[in-house]
Amino acid sequence: MTYFSALNKYKNNDYIKYMEEYASNHKVPILKEEGLDLLVSIIKMNNVKNILEIGTAIGYSSSVFALINKDIRIDTIERDELMYQEALKNINALGLESQINIIFEDALNVDLSTLKLDQYDLIFIDAAKSQYTNFFTKFEVKLRKGGIIFSDNLLFHGLVENASGKESRNLNQMLRKIRAYNEWLSNNEAYDTTFLRIGDGIAISIKK
Repeated sequence: MTYFSALNKYKNNDYIKYMEEYASNHKVPILKEEGLDLLVSIIKMNNVKNILEIGTAIGYSSSVFALINKDIRIDTIERDELMYQEALKNINALGLESQINIIFEDALNVDLSTLKLDQYDLIFIDAAKSQYTNFFTKFEVKLRKGGIIFSDNLLFHGLVENASGKESRNLNQMLRKIRAYNEWLSNNEAYDTTFLRIGDGIAISIKK
């Protein structure tokens, strides 16, 4: 954590610090601090209240979002049982179970009618990189006009731009899908998208 980032108040929560240490020690990918700080700012500036998160992991980012404002409500989806159980533990420990609803399911199999919230101000995509386009097209119908879709990990450790040529077949296939998603976002006229070299590469797409 940098000196400047550490000045943000949510970083002073001891349990959030514990979750950061857990993620580091167990190699659980969580939103990098620059991306998280930006997303927290977006939530505050746009008075975001209803959030859909695709990819809960240990519940780190959804917990940070919920701590911004007690009126914030979050539906978050996780398909890995170990991550789901860890997220449940963490959210309960923080007393955020009334704000955060965790759905244990593959996001592509989720029945939209079962989501607790009818419409979202913000959708945060941070799950299987090869499925980003499918996640976007499945859930965008639940995003209000003027709402935001925030996509993370679009440079994938820099490999999307600067692959060495020695990557495995599976990795190359995933990189091609991320590049295709980036191009698709760039050309999607229903959204105004800005790409930022922050963290591991993010895109902010605003529904027109």
